[in-house]
Amino acid sequence: MSLKRIWAMFMARNYEFFRDKAAFGWNFAFPFLIIVGFGVMFGKHDIKQFNIGVFPADTPAAVFHDSTIPKSLETNKRLQFLPFAHRSEGEMKLRHHKIDLLIDKTSSSHSYWINDSSPNGYLAEQIYLASFLPKDTQWARKQVVPGEPVRYIDWFFPGVIAMNMMFSALWGVGYVVVRYRKNGTLKRLKATPLTAFEYVSAQMLSRIFLLMFTLTVVWIGSDLIFHFRVHGSYLLIFFLFFLGGLNLCGMGLVLAARGTSEEFTSGVLNFISWPMMFLSEVWFSLEGAPKWVHTVSEIFPLTHLLAAVRKVMNDGATLTAVRTDILFLIITTIIFLIIAALIFSWND
Repeated sequence: MSLKRIWAMFMARNYEFFRDKAAFGWNFAFPFLIIVGFGVMFGKHDIKQFNIGVFPADTPAAVFHDSTIPKSLETNKRLQFLPFAHRSEGEMKLRHHKIDLLIDKTSSSHSYWINDSSPNGYLAEQIYLASFLPKDTQWARKQVVPGEPVRYIDWFFPGVIAMNMMFSALWGVGYVVVRYRKNGTLKRLKATPLTAFEYVSAQMLSRIFLLMFTLTVVWIGSDLIFHFRVHGSYLLIFFLFFLGGLNLCGMGLVLAARGTSEEFTSGVLNFISWPMMFLSEVWFSLEGAPKWVHTVSEIFPLTHLLAAVRKVMNDGATLTAVRTDILFLIITTIIFLIIAALIFSWND
């Protein structure tokens, strides 16, 4: 393996990217516009479907058993009730916007908790209160979730960054390599001393450099507007995004290792990226989804990346607390890179 040859390919790919003004600008504009757009929209508008946490309850069937909660709420199709055995578990979910309201089902004063920064919390609260008004019962006792609640933009922001990394990695590596193979560029590179492993490594390193550069610029620009609250280490967050970027680049290289059709490769990339985007909690929490959905989501690297970053950013988690997600990303990255190098083909 020659570091000099890897460096030459690394620089060549970077020069190509920076000279493409449209692609270069869009990599910055796309995530920034999404963040600003959702930041504005969720300040005034809402999605009218709510997850209501109830404690103490071990199963959904036990939510309304021996409860002070009106039975009429059980038939409301806009509400989904999630059981929690302990209040602390429900408060954690509420703080992270995984539920919109938390109710103590045994309280005669109808105690409930909300997250004041939740875009759904206000309407969920009004629905809950309105269920008591016709009977003229005593007023419910409102409490705000203890500790500093996580703002929706703080929860949403890592998802946008990770989504942008996913598309940039899969398309910037996978699609580009297939295009090189189709137009004959790889055939000419094959005539040089460059090996498949060196070429694959250079492509991955080039893309991760661009991903981290984009991440830094978008983060700083967005932070100037929204002033994100980061409770953990910035260095650890940067490291997690670095591992996630390597992983996604490795996945893109596997897809491109033998692809010869740009149309087919485009379809495969969409087939992989869109389910990963919706099942990895990029846009919304999967709290309350069927168990099999959670099981499927665990196979995606994006799920582990976002889970780890949000723990560090919103909870102040340390390296030890996210070691399982880090180990998953490292192992799968190595597997992707080895597979890509073994099956890589220079020819169409």
